[in-house]
Amino acid sequence: MLMGSWSETYLVSWYVMVPLTFCSIISIAIICERIISLRLSAVIKPTLAKAIHDLEYGGKTTLIEQLSADEDTPLSRLVRACLMYTSWPKDENAEAVQAYARREIGRLERGLVFLEVATGLGPLLGLMGTILGLIRIFSSAGNAADLAAQGSQIAAGIAEAMYCTVAGLIVAIPALIAHSLFSRHIEALTIDLETLCSELLGKLYTQAEAP
Repeated sequence: MLMGSWSETYLVSWYVMVPLTFCSIISIAIICERIISLRLSAVIKPTLAKAIHDLEYGGKTTLIEQLSADEDTPLSRLVRACLMYTSWPKDENAEAVQAYARREIGRLERGLVFLEVATGLGPLLGLMGTILGLIRIFSSAGNAADLAAQGSQIAAGIAEAMYCTVAGLIVAIPALIAHSLFSRHIEALTIDLETLCSELLGKLYTQAEAP
């Protein structure tokens, strides 16, 4: 009975259910991809972070250069940017690294905009399907000959219309949870990247700033 109602709702309210299905599929794909891409080891390699921590003030950066060249992570790209502009003054180098950091943050946030859109779009599409379904139900129920037929039509129709609202919430709730968790995780990763880059810049320019 339940599956029949879902299938009937899908066929009758296809103009709402089809977009919700696409939103659900794309949201699931983005969530799975971001889970893999936002792993800590995929953003900040422990070996490179340890090399930055172990670097002495004014020391040689041979190991860091080698590790950053062998990796393709946000941290390694930022480290290469730090080392690329060592001939510049520290303030100008820091500004250049910030420009690179903004690009890396944009990469980390890839797909989150769609999750945010799905969070608001899902309930609205579900509500639209419900309202249009109720309008169709009441207009057709008025043509029924007896009251018993009208009551059964209205009850069945309202149940089908409510499925649109439920479908919208099913799409929106996981997208909302994933967007919130990913946003918090990206904030934490951004702080870690910022800290490591600041530490590296401080150690690179120690000798130049020494009195």
